[in-house]
Amino acid sequence: MKFIDNFLLAIYFMCMSLTHFSLAQNSPQDYVDAHNAFRAAVGVGPITWNNTVAAYARKYADERKRDCQMDHSMGPYGENLAEGYGQMDGVDAVKFWASEKPQYDYKSNSCVGDECLHYTQIVWSTSAHVGCGRVKCENGWLFVICSYDPPGNIEGQRPYQKKIH
Repeated sequence: MKFIDNFLLAIYFMCMSLTHFSLAQNSPQDYVDAHNAFRAAVGVGPITWNNTVAAYARKYADERKRDCQMDHSMGPYGENLAEGYGQMDGVDAVKFWASEKPQYDYKSNSCVGDECLHYTQIVWSTSAHVGCGRVKCENGWLFVICSYDPPGNIEGQRPYQKKIH
């Protein structure tokens, strides 16, 4: 009986540590750090967490809980959306959006071959604040939204200025 108690206790602690690890990848600081790593790579200053923007993102994520549709909120902020399954966390979503970097052509200031606007929103130099929300939808998928203030992806403008050496 002692073995079973110890075994169940070990399972409990393992599950709790996995839960902590999973939650750790969804904290405000994790979202900010993931964004700032990509911003720093192109010489853009850091973005900071904003509770007002985050409340907007969480509210919209909650609205998507029923259907998990990838519809933009059409709100006042810039926006990146992701949908995934399994253990997709917020940091995974930021990395997914940033994976569009090869499609962004700085010279022409356009997407080449595929989507890149999620990436350009991440590195948009005048976006100073971010707030994100994540929800598990009724269909079992995960929905992640990050909202940006002020919004980026303004037509005719570049997301950042390259430094000339």
